[in-house]
Amino acid sequence: MAALAIGLVAYLVPVAASAQSNGESETPFVISTLDQVRTRGYVICGASRPIPGFAQVSPEGLWSGFDVDVCRAVSAAVFGDPSRVEFRPLAGDGRFAQLAMGDLDMMARNAPWTMTRDTAYGGVYTGATFFDGQAFMVRSDLGVVSAYELEDVTVCVASDSESQGRVRDFFFEIQTSYEEVLYEDREDLAVVYRNGACDALSAPASWLHGVRRSLAEPLGHRILPERLSKDPYGPVVRAGDDQWADIVRWTVHAMINAEELGVNSVNIESMLSARTPAIRRLLGAEGDYGSSLQLSRTWMRDVIANVGNYGEVYERHFGAANGVPLARGQNALWGNGGLMFAPPMN
Repeated sequence: MAALAIGLVAYLVPVAASAQSNGESETPFVISTLDQVRTRGYVICGASRPIPGFAQVSPEGLWSGFDVDVCRAVSAAVFGDPSRVEFRPLAGDGRFAQLAMGDLDMMARNAPWTMTRDTAYGGVYTGATFFDGQAFMVRSDLGVVSAYELEDVTVCVASDSESQGRVRDFFFEIQTSYEEVLYEDREDLAVVYRNGACDALSAPASWLHGVRRSLAEPLGHRILPERLSKDPYGPVVRAGDDQWADIVRWTVHAMINAEELGVNSVNIESMLSARTPAIRRLLGAEGDYGSSLQLSRTWMRDVIANVGNYGEVYERHFGAANGVPLARGQNALWGNGGLMFAPPMN
């Protein structure tokens, strides 16, 4: 099964069939995504083009990252095995079409969640796994710890974009002067910032984190805490298959609830003897919360044991062990001042 996790995929068009009804007419139907996945034996997951920490491919073809683990969690929910997933790198406007046409079962990360993207392109967002937003990154020797301290600085930002407009609005709001350094492509912005042509780089915080990790001295740069926009990211599935959407949605909810309940991949076996009803439901020791999704009674336990809770996944890819930590911020649990929240499992 390990080989499944390292390849790029050929696509699979949804299977359609027809049935005779009283010998008069044929009624078309489409096999559910869950049935397709089980018949095929693995989940086809579209991942964003490589972004350090979120999705990257090793020279050996091994995928890793925060978004990759979301797909692995869905595989664990369906099969009890996180390796039964294949990844396809995606970029550009064709992502929704590939999902709608059945080339993919899910996209772990796409463009930010908006009403139009959620309703107009044949895809449905199942929830937020990462709260993002436009931010500023500066060199630590600039001596600022807040965007409100920026004054008389040069800012690299994408030209003719929403990002450029937000930067202008921000500096108008705080009534300080700045100078723009404009390029059309973000990769060009990273190059000029790296070469010292601007004091600050403004773009989505997740992308800034990737740039920071690529710098020779990443700890010499700071992503400031303020956000100029709200950009939630999360898994997207094909519209019209509520069962599959529920499986992906509640897989993420299970990971978030597990962190809140203190259940992780290390202590999960000992937690099976816990008396707390919420923990017992989460681990399949009480009630059956898999049958309604056509999953096993222990599907949530399989997710946590094989992939971890939300906090474990975040720490794995953005924690201090990576050398370039990314503060939880908005992605902390709601009880810790963040936005990460999931409905209870009952």
